[in-house]
Amino acid sequence: MNFEKSQTAVDRLTPEQRRITQDSGTEKPFTGEYIDNKELGIYVDIVSGEPLFASTDKFDSGTGWPSFTKPIVPENVNEVRDRAHGMVRTEVRSAHADSHLGHVFPDGPSDRGGLRYCINSASLCFIPLDEMTAKGYGKYLDQVVGA
Repeated sequence: MNFEKSQTAVDRLTPEQRRITQDSGTEKPFTGEYIDNKELGIYVDIVSGEPLFASTDKFDSGTGWPSFTKPIVPENVNEVRDRAHGMVRTEVRSAHADSHLGHVFPDGPSDRGGLRYCINSASLCFIPLDEMTAKGYGKYLDQVVGA
């Protein structure tokens, strides 16, 4: 699969998805589509389709956003220093589409690496386990089944 940002993909975004992914916005806590999603599958970039996070690495952080312990493919996630809003944080962006995803913090589960990738639902598209192969994500099944 070829993962890239295209104007067609950006044009398909809802106003909220565009605000978050293209303008580095943040959705209100506890409002995102995937905050309570417990299905097996993977989460991909809403713009490029690049695989980002597995459902098996998702956990309830209580913060109001989907949280993950690690990316599926570390090279698909860029970490950038963010000094906005008078804070110093580490922003997370997709590598191929440069979509703003959220932030990563060092307060995740210590037994799973200690990181919390706090991600906006609007930057993601969920691919259920039973659709992964048909949609071209079969090579990531081991991230979900038996993980």
